[in-house]
Amino acid sequence: MEANIKPVVWGVLSTAKIGTSRVLPSMQPSPWVELRAIASRSLASAQEAASELGIPVAYGSYEDLIADPEIEAIYNPLPNHLHVPLTLAAARAGKHVLCEKPLAISAEEAAQLREVADKVLIEEAFMVRHHPQWQTARELIRAGRIGPLTAVQAFFSYFNVDAADVRNQADIGGGALYDIGCYAILSGRYLFEAEPLRVVALVDRDPAFGTDRRTSALVDFGGGRHLTFTVSTQNCGYQRVQAIGSQGRIEIPIPFNPPPGGATRIALDPGGALDGSRIEWIDIAPADQYRLQGEAFSRRIRGQAADGYPLSDAEAQMRVIDALFRSERSGGWELVA
Repeated sequence: MEANIKPVVWGVLSTAKIGTSRVLPSMQPSPWVELRAIASRSLASAQEAASELGIPVAYGSYEDLIADPEIEAIYNPLPNHLHVPLTLAAARAGKHVLCEKPLAISAEEAAQLREVADKVLIEEAFMVRHHPQWQTARELIRAGRIGPLTAVQAFFSYFNVDAADVRNQADIGGGALYDIGCYAILSGRYLFEAEPLRVVALVDRDPAFGTDRRTSALVDFGGGRHLTFTVSTQNCGYQRVQAIGSQGRIEIPIPFNPPPGGATRIALDPGGALDGSRIEWIDIAPADQYRLQGEAFSRRIRGQAADGYPLSDAEAQMRVIDALFRSERSGGWELVA
């Protein structure tokens, strides 16, 4: 760590599982991060989480944490419908915000954050962009190792029929497309390094929850470049990303939830052998994408890193999701713009 750089003082809105079990334990060892406070609508819940994680301060309201003058940055893992309202409140109070994905319920809602985008840093927490397995895959594509990239395929699923789970509550932004479809969309945007032009979707909704429990889509990036994906909240747990070109393919076996701090590997397949005998496995050094994400955001706050992903990136992401939901209703192709 550079000399004379103070760690960024962080606060956390909510005791959501993704934060307490994954993100925060990964961020805490970083010299760039000082986790000072955590908040919940229940003071007892906040105190319990603070005790378990060794966080000094617990607040019984989000507003109290936002008002804490020592907090510089806020991590917002609240349910989707609270992302924009609480991010906006925090930003108005001068706090930088790393907000879980999806940033908003729609691109229109995300645009509300433009009011404060020039005052603080606001970023959508796509931690995968910080993992070296994704960065290596994109470097291989840029180097032409698989020829021109023409197709990206993604599958991401888990099984969850708990009616009390926020992911199964349609009125607060539950469902497969919001929760994990955003990763599939990002896969195409990140690897093609482009924005899609149009989409078509097939959606299966749970008759009780009203959420999309299974969404498949074809996303047209123009120039013969296609992203295809299926995401589901009611299939067996599985995830995979394939990037396919004219001269080979890259496979990321655990694209979204690699073991924190663990080693990974990706496949570089020149094709020509359907049994996989020509695959070259590229080992990726141990990495923790949540720690890397927290450090990158903290470094930008301290002016020690290049610009990250601005609000416009999150709005572009939301425009694709909006178009997919429009396609569900129209039954046909919808323009992203």
